[in-house]
Amino acid sequence: MGEEKPKSAGVWPTVKPFVNGGASGMLATCVIQPIDMIKVRIQLGQGSAADVTKNMLKNEGVGAFYKGLSAGLLRQATYTTARLGSFKILTNKAIEANDGKPLPLYQKALCGLTAGAIGASVGSPADLALIRMQADATLPAAQRRNYTNAFHALYRIVADEGVLALWKGAGPTVVRAMALNMGMLASYDQSVEFFKDSLGFGEAATVIGASSVSGFFAAACSLPFDYVKTQIQKMQPDAEGKYPYTGSLDCTMKTLKSGGPFKFYTGFPVYYDLDIPEPNPEIREVYRIVIQTGGDAGVLLRSE
Repeated sequence: MGEEKPKSAGVWPTVKPFVNGGASGMLATCVIQPIDMIKVRIQLGQGSAADVTKNMLKNEGVGAFYKGLSAGLLRQATYTTARLGSFKILTNKAIEANDGKPLPLYQKALCGLTAGAIGASVGSPADLALIRMQADATLPAAQRRNYTNAFHALYRIVADEGVLALWKGAGPTVVRAMALNMGMLASYDQSVEFFKDSLGFGEAATVIGASSVSGFFAAACSLPFDYVKTQIQKMQPDAEGKYPYTGSLDCTMKTLKSGGPFKFYTGFPVYYDLDIPEPNPEIREVYRIVIQTGGDAGVLLRSE
């Protein structure tokens, strides 16, 4: 009598990557939210990290650092859940197609790019609400939207601007997510090889070191798109009903003309993002380390 392969226990194996991804992202958002708030204020021209922190404490109080938390949690429940869950499914399918062999770098990159685009498309409305809530206090009193929570923000956006307005800035959001995943995967694989093979580091030191390097390059690749996304999502029409930018390309060209290429890296010292797949594709486990602000939060997570 031949051995029977263990059957999958319902839908949980399929759902588990999405649950783990969303839960880890929401947990990290609770910790990271103050730093993300500072990053957004820096991108909006409120000064350095020290100046923003001092002014927020003086003028708005400690609670200001958690403004937009509900939108941040909703964003993780949509964007991170979709991104990490779809990435796990895509890599599993790719491994099956490779007869169980480890994926080459370009296939990992393609899985990451696709998962990033899927997650960004799903999470764009919550991301829009988050940026607007974080930027509200920087506007003149008469122009503030005064959203009370994420769902109120989404309702007001639909009521005032139409359903399609929920995806305002979705273009740079999707491109940013794709750039982030591309930079993360390429640098992570190379870093693992360097720390483990060249320097002889153990597994824990390799994961931490490679994660730190990968986080730096993920931020470097994605921050210009994040900057454009923030400008597009927070803009309001002037007295004549005209917006400061007609679209992402217009924002990019005006920013380049007024501030040069380094303007896109405003807030870089406090933007450090990471979400890493398993270092050994043959082991069916996921290790993740996140040193992060820019919205793609996560925590150290081990999933069988």
